[in-house]
Amino acid sequence: MSENCDHNCGSCSQNCSERDPKSLLEKPHELSHIKKVIGVVSGKGGVGKSLITSLLAVMARRQGLKTAIMDADITGPSIPKAFGLHGRAEGTNEGFFPVSTQTGINIMSLNLLMDNETDPVVWRGPLIAGTVKQFWTDVIWGDVDCMFIDMPPGTGDVALTVFQSIPVDGLIIVTSPQELVGMIVEKAVNMAALMHVPVLGLVENMSYVPCPDCGKKINVFGESHVDEIAKKHGIHAVAKLPLDPKLASACDKGEIEQFDGHWLDDMLKTILG
Repeated sequence: MSENCDHNCGSCSQNCSERDPKSLLEKPHELSHIKKVIGVVSGKGGVGKSLITSLLAVMARRQGLKTAIMDADITGPSIPKAFGLHGRAEGTNEGFFPVSTQTGINIMSLNLLMDNETDPVVWRGPLIAGTVKQFWTDVIWGDVDCMFIDMPPGTGDVALTVFQSIPVDGLIIVTSPQELVGMIVEKAVNMAALMHVPVLGLVENMSYVPCPDCGKKINVFGESHVDEIAKKHGIHAVAKLPLDPKLASACDKGEIEQFDGHWLDDMLKTILG
């Protein structure tokens, strides 16, 4: 215990003897039955975390699983756009209902609660963290085989709230090839270890560009170090995604459910066990 401890574990990241790791876990809504929760995280923004979240959810749904996405990136919610959702989530006295995509993926995002989806969210950390917690406790998710949580970048308030409040079964860390990111990935891995959440896989997005003529992989951001990082931390599932204009276009058009690619097949197998 820190000598400056105020016994308020909800705002503290210290892993001390006074903390019961399960004591802060919140129960989901009484009408929600969620079997597995997977967090998708990144040490920095702009590496494609929301894209990977969307792709994994689409792939799980294609396997017939009841799938959901909680968009915990409150100040930068992009999940609804990737799926072409522009309506508003509805609620009753019992709670809020997620919005379903064309293929039946249930999604809750702050953008689905705003009057105007382009309005900025100018909130302080505690309010943002509280909203994420309510997405777990107040949303009627129904029966879910696998929920993916699109986390905000970094290791701040929201990440701490998710790890302490929601029973996360494992994490997927998303990165890009730059050297700097290697150090940032280690921060995400170390936070996962601190919070006793296993890292199931490491995804390197924008890993290469395939030559349209010969198919050769061009490393536009430099040589990949993702395999070295994975080996160092004992992460066995590694995936590398190319810079693919078709994927970017699918997200912009809200047609991510129509993507065609097998880069994450082994990653999903690891997640589903």
